[in-house]
Amino acid sequence: MAHVSHKLSNSFEGALAGGGDPATSPLYVFGPFLKLIVLAGVAQITFGATVWLAVFTVIMVSAMYRQVMIWVTDGSGGSGLCEEEFGGWAVKINAAITFVEYTLTFLVSMAALVTFIADRFPALGGTIFGFQYRVLIAVALSILTGWIVNRGPKVAARAFGPATAAILLLLWIMILASIWRFGFNLPSIDFQAFSPQYLSLTLGGYARILALMTGIEIFANLVAAYGGTRAEKSRKSFNSLLIIMGTTSLTMLIVGPAIFQLSDVNNAEVSVFTQTMDALLPAWASYLGTLTGIAVLLSACAASAQGLQNLALGLRHRHYISAHFGQQNRFDVADKPVWLEVALVVVCFILFGTKEETYLALYAAGVFVLLSLTGWAASKRLFRELREKFTSVRMFSLVGTIVAALLTTGATFIIFGERFYEGAWTYLIFIPVLYAAFSFYRKRLGAPTSVEDRLGIIVARQRQLLDYTDDQANQTENLPENLSANAGAARLEKFLIPLDGSMLAEQSLPISRKLAVDFGANLILATIKNSKKKNAADAPSIDFNCDDYLQKTVAQIKVDTVPANCITAQGKDEATEINRLAIENAADLIVISTRGKFDVGQLFSASVAQRLIEQMSVPVLLLRPTDDWKSRYSEFKKIIVALDGSAESENVLPMVKTLADKFDGEVLFVSVPEGAESENYQETMQQYLDNIAAKLESPITRTRVLLGGSGPARTILTVAEEERADLIVLATHGRGGAGRIENLPLGSVATRVVEKTICPVLLIPVRQSGADV
Repeated sequence: MAHVSHKLSNSFEGALAGGGDPATSPLYVFGPFLKLIVLAGVAQITFGATVWLAVFTVIMVSAMYRQVMIWVTDGSGGSGLCEEEFGGWAVKINAAITFVEYTLTFLVSMAALVTFIADRFPALGGTIFGFQYRVLIAVALSILTGWIVNRGPKVAARAFGPATAAILLLLWIMILASIWRFGFNLPSIDFQAFSPQYLSLTLGGYARILALMTGIEIFANLVAAYGGTRAEKSRKSFNSLLIIMGTTSLTMLIVGPAIFQLSDVNNAEVSVFTQTMDALLPAWASYLGTLTGIAVLLSACAASAQGLQNLALGLRHRHYISAHFGQQNRFDVADKPVWLEVALVVVCFILFGTKEETYLALYAAGVFVLLSLTGWAASKRLFRELREKFTSVRMFSLVGTIVAALLTTGATFIIFGERFYEGAWTYLIFIPVLYAAFSFYRKRLGAPTSVEDRLGIIVARQRQLLDYTDDQANQTENLPENLSANAGAARLEKFLIPLDGSMLAEQSLPISRKLAVDFGANLILATIKNSKKKNAADAPSIDFNCDDYLQKTVAQIKVDTVPANCITAQGKDEATEINRLAIENAADLIVISTRGKFDVGQLFSASVAQRLIEQMSVPVLLLRPTDDWKSRYSEFKKIIVALDGSAESENVLPMVKTLADKFDGEVLFVSVPEGAESENYQETMQQYLDNIAAKLESPITRTRVLLGGSGPARTILTVAEEERADLIVLATHGRGGAGRIENLPLGSVATRVVEKTICPVLLIPVRQSGADV
């Protein structure tokens, strides 16, 4: 499996990956805005106020997203926060609006693209068979884009970064050229713009120019695409937002006045932005700017189609749409949603034309509904945190977030009020219809399994930013988060070895010494005084001296140049004391021996083993010594990892990565479902395991995946035997649903595996104390 994956390394790379939509907004927002205020004769009064109001909105919403990026680092962004705060209804509302928004993104981008072409070829305004040439070009390019996207290549994703870089360069050239021509000339605010006489036109211009906010949500999705800790990822993603939205805002403030002065809104043949480029730049540079705009707008169309593919796949996994509609074609993409989008786009172009202002306000309306939901969800979260603990920082953040929520909500009402009869009314039809359809299919198909629901959430919320892997199936780049953080490494510096003087307990020493040598770790040998032993064949005599025994054992180990020390504890409950010692001594791993069948009276009886695993705060390596030497001297070169799709089961991944990298090993990921499997389960789990395998693979670690059958314990044991595994890794409390990998009461998956395998079993707790794993 030749997977090659990488993360965004810095904020500028992230800006190029996700900044295409907002970076292109200055290319088309000024035309409708200036046409309104110039033709109304109020431009001198309202221009500056409207631009500054839009920039102020950008600042407040950006600050709000800083909070979202801190809270939500799995790539789900504002929609994830809304679901957490508002519940299931927010999922369907977000999905419905997002579906409409992807279609409008395609419409606006393609319309602006055709306008840029027509700027250089005015003859495209002519007609043939009653249709303008520009309409036919838009229809042809739309169909071609849909066909390319549905064939699954990464052409759009690979072109998006360079195209965004080119558009950023163009905007900065325009900024510098404007300063060279007019000086540092920021628009002035005339407060008459807010008087009753001019307010409606001020707000009307505000509604038209707000399309510059489109795509800001993408930076909250970008968080998961970075490497590093949660704080580092959120900081880098916010810096990406600052790069793009800062450039866009400066363009509005510096290039905007130049466009106002140099362009003629009455010139229907050339857009105001192209007129300004022609006036400020040499002819060759202006034409190059046109080509740049065309490239980035075309890639934006493709990105919206790919986003719709991901949305459909996610909704299919979560049982919100029919399996047929979200079915993947032979190129592993959902093609039906894209063809539906293309059909809608073609109909709109034929009926309503290709002027971007026709669709721009509708585009902004949906964006601001989503921004409003995010703003109020963030306000709710901050208010709850403030009630739990009052701080001035939280109070300041809450006030700023409420202001952002009020601005976005107000903008939503303004846009709907301004353009209600020009198409905004369609939201009142499309959203309820889509909401009802999602509800119908969810009820008809039933609730999905945990893994399907979780994978669906990730896929549905992820837009196609850049392709960070070479495998088309790996669209869930931000799964799992615990591998993406800090390279997914686990710490192995201290091992706790419980001993009682018996030969059985001492069987854990060879593997413990080997691991200590390999990782440069310290061994901590521990005994529990006054432990009660009954009928144990291997139990020590009643006059067993714990301190003397430990000192001699430590001295023996130190001969092998392995750092070791000993501790003793007093208590009747061995499990409680072992767990306490592990926490107090910051142990990273407990290594113990067991007969597997948990006979009463052995070192770890059934009740002690059960309580230890239930209480454990650090990983436990269970060894079951047999006559087979591999049970006592494992090579750790072939590791079986059982996953059920839950986030909890993924807690094993950092430890698995550490072991596999150290021993140049091979990791086999095995799915372990139990109970009924839904129609999409096999496809969903294959995609899920492929993604995790891609993240773990490296030049020194090989990975494979295997879809297991029903019966987790039977599947694990069969695979371990057939593959001659050196280690089996399970998570405790890794429940993806009823009957999935459990903690270790008798009869559970882990217990049955330990009883029947000679292979060491490593158990990783969901919640860990004292270990940075």
